[in-house]
Parts: sequence; structure tokens; C-alpha cells
Amino acid sequence: MTETFAVQDSAELAVVERGGFVESRHAGSAVVLAPSGEVITRLGDPDALILPRSSLKPLQAVAVVTAGAALEGERLALATASHAGTDRHAAVVRDMLGAVGLTEDHLACPASWPTDVATRDAMVREHLEPAAIRHNCSGKHAAMLSACVATGWSTEGYLDETHPLQVHIREVVERLTGEKIAATVIDGCGAPVHALTLTGLARGIHRVGTSSERSPFALHRVAGALVRTVREHPWTIDGPGRSDTFAIERFGVFSKLGAEGVQVMVAPDGTTVALKTLDGSLRAAPLVALHLLANAGALTASDVADAAAHPMFAVQGGGRDVGRIRATV
Repeated sequence: MTETFAVQDSAELAVVERGGFVESRHAGSAVVLAPSGEVITRLGDPDALILPRSSLKPLQAVAVVTAGAALEGERLALATASHAGTDRHAAVVRDMLGAVGLTEDHLACPASWPTDVATRDAMVREHLEPAAIRHNCSGKHAAMLSACVATGWSTEGYLDETHPLQVHIREVVERLTGEKIAATVIDGCGAPVHALTLTGLARGIHRVGTSSERSPFALHRVAGALVRTVREHPWTIDGPGRSDTFAIERFGVFSKLGAEGVQVMVAPDGTTVALKTLDGSLRAAPLVALHLLANAGALTASDVADAAAHPMFAVQGGGRDVGRIRATV
């Protein structure tokens, strides 16, 4: 069986403190690349295979545009999002589908409630049902469908591993990461997700995050536009007060989480982090990534320390803050 790194190959990345008592520890692996792409930090076993989950979306988004999807601005940003399912997110996804003559019925991701609590509560009050357009991956799926329409590929079975779109995405992922895909499984949204090393994922994200819109190569022009657009519209990729949106707004990084504890982040100078917490928890991942970028000199340590005071990293007891999640890297 193909599997990720083991407990004994992990490094401690963060702890959870409650009233001065270290209650939990998050172990995992991480790798940091310099702006040049050189590996400068290794923790745990970053050469072991992982499933990038939604941290693969930036590479998938580049692939769907090079396959023909005509996406710009907020629509392009939604192609790489794990969005909160707000009305604003859903409206952009509907626009993406409508632009190519499709509707929500063409989405093959599961019907879901929004992860944004206020939006979910409003839907419940209005007696609405979960919907595919509210799934956090609906932007990615709309982008995939857009590419199929533009290229003349069937929209039926667009998630099948042998569909021309998925074949193209696989080729682009291999090109950007410099690795051959080790295994392909089904992600939570129903799309294929490819096993890579953490180092390979970091290289792919570094190439996306440092690409120029003035490059002579279309792949890099698309990547440059994607990163610029996400930085211009940080609400798209996640949601108000949520970790990726917070990191982008606060530090100008390009940030993308993935399920099961995966996080990638590119600083404005090109320094890149990729990490996975072995227990699959995401609660410490963005903070660890920010600390690793600060350790590399890409972010100011005092600014990262201030960000660590954000409520998302607080530990609650009796309705008040009684501790913190603390990076130990």
C-alpha cells in the first residue's frame, strides 16, 4: 500500500497550550525553498509521499486555463479556491458556469452546506437545501467545466481519470513539480488528486508563485496572473476571517490550505513553504507556515508574532482565551 511518512519520521511543528499546560502536540514534515528554489529547511521527511488535497488547486487551475478556460479576475481566483460558500462566492461560480452555457446541474461535486456559518444559518432559515455550488471546490469544478466547453471535450465524466482534461492536468502537475505521479486517488470533491512528495509540491507551488505574467511561456504567464489575482481578491480563495484569506491580507503571501493538514505558502520574495501535519489537523498549519517564512527571513518575526494573537489560534475555556496554539519550529 502506498502511504505517507510515519510517526518516527516526523518532527514537532506546534503545540497546544491550555493554561500553561502543553495539552497536544502536532508533528509532521515541512520543507522551505529559497527564492531561487533551493531547499533551505527540511523538517521530518519531506521526500515522503503525501496527498496534497486542495493545496494542489493552484496547479490544477493553471492547467485548466492552459486547456482553454477563459478565466480572469475573481473567476480565475475561484478556480483555485477552497471557498466558504457565501452568496458572493456562489454568485461568481454561477457566472463562470453561465459564461459557457452551463448551470449548477453540471457540477459533479457533492451537494454541501457552506462552511461560512452565517450563510448556512441563513439557508436553514430559508428552508434551503445543501447545494453543489456551495461546496468549497465548486469554483475548481466550474473552471474544469469551462475548459471542457472551450476545448470541445465532453462535460460528461469530466472527473474521470482518463478524461482528456484530467490527462492534461496530470501532465501539467508533473511538469510543474518535476515528479512523476506516484498514485492517483479520489479527493473529497470527487476529482482526482495525485500523490507527490512534499518537496515536489513545494517546487510546483514555488514555480507558480514566482512566475511572471511577462514570461514567454504561456504556462508561467497564467501562473503569474493567478497569483496576482488571488492577492488582489483574497476573499475568493477562502473567506472573511479564514486562514488563507487572513494570511494573504496580512502578509501579501500566496497561501493555499489542503485537507488533512496540508499547507503551502509563497512569500512576496518567492520563499516557499510546504508542510503536512501528520494527524491531519489544519489548526496549526498556517501559523507554522508563517513562522517558517519568518525563520527564512521572508517575513518579519514581530509581524508573525502579532498574527499569532489572532482568535483562530486561541484556546478557549469557559468562554474566554486560556491558551494558544504555538509553533515550535
